[in-house]
Amino acid sequence: MPDFLTQIDWSQLLPFVAIGFAAQIVDGALGMAFGLINSTLMVTMMGTPPALASASVHAVETFTTAASGVSHIVNRNVDWKLFRRLVIPGVIGAALGATVLSRLDASVARPFVMAYLAAIGVYLLFRAWRGEIERRQPRVIAPLGLIGGFLDAAGGGGWGPVVTSNLLVQGATPRHTIGTVNTAEFFLTLTASVAFFVSLGWAAFTLQAMGLLLGGLLAAPLGGVLAKRVPTRQLMAFVGVLLTLTSLWSIYAALAR
Repeated sequence: MPDFLTQIDWSQLLPFVAIGFAAQIVDGALGMAFGLINSTLMVTMMGTPPALASASVHAVETFTTAASGVSHIVNRNVDWKLFRRLVIPGVIGAALGATVLSRLDASVARPFVMAYLAAIGVYLLFRAWRGEIERRQPRVIAPLGLIGGFLDAAGGGGWGPVVTSNLLVQGATPRHTIGTVNTAEFFLTLTASVAFFVSLGWAAFTLQAMGLLLGGLLAAPLGGVLAKRVPTRQLMAFVGVLLTLTSLWSIYAALAR
C-alpha cells in the first residue's frame, strides 16, 4: 500500500465519504441539493465550521458535477438543445456572482428565495399527486440560467433547485431536465471555483473535502441510471419533497441566526 494511504486516518475520513456518497445519489437522481446536504450534515453532525464546510463543498463539486454529467450523457438524459440555451447564461451568472457581487450580503434575500422554492416544491407535489405531468417545451430558459448561475455563486447554492424546479413547472420532462441541469452545472461550478481558488488557494482541499470527493465520485455513475429508470410521476414527487424540505430547512436556518 502506498505510504500516503497508510498516513490517512480512515476513521475520520469514512464519515465524509458516506456523506458525499449520499448527497451525490440525491443530487444525481433529482438534480439538486448536493451542496445543501453536504454542508448541513458536515456542520450539524460532524461539527465542521460553516466556512470550512462551504469551502470543501465548492472544491469538491467541480469533480462530482463532471462525473455526474458523464453519467447522464451515457444514459441519454441530456437535452442538448436545452443545454446550449442554459449553459452560457448560467456561466455568465456564475461569473458575475463569483467575481463581482459575491462580496455583497446575499443572505438577506435567501429566505425569500427559499420561500419561493418551497412553494414550487408544494406545487410539484400537487401535480404529481394529481397525475398532471403535461409535457411542454419550456420557454423561459436563458433568464433562468442567468439567475440560477448568479444565485449559485453569490448565495452559496441554488442552481439545481432554481433551474430544475422552474423547468419542471414549465412542463419539461423530469428525466431530461435533471440530466441537462446536472451536466450544465459542471461549467458553472468550474467558473465559480476558479474565482474561489484564487481567494482561498489550497485551503479548501482538506481531509473533509477528500472524503466528500471520494464518496461523490463513487455515487456519480448511479445518478444517471436512477433518473433514467424512475417513472416520471414518482421522479417529480421526489423532486417536490426534496425541494420543499430543503427550502424550509434553509428558511429556518436563516431566520435562526
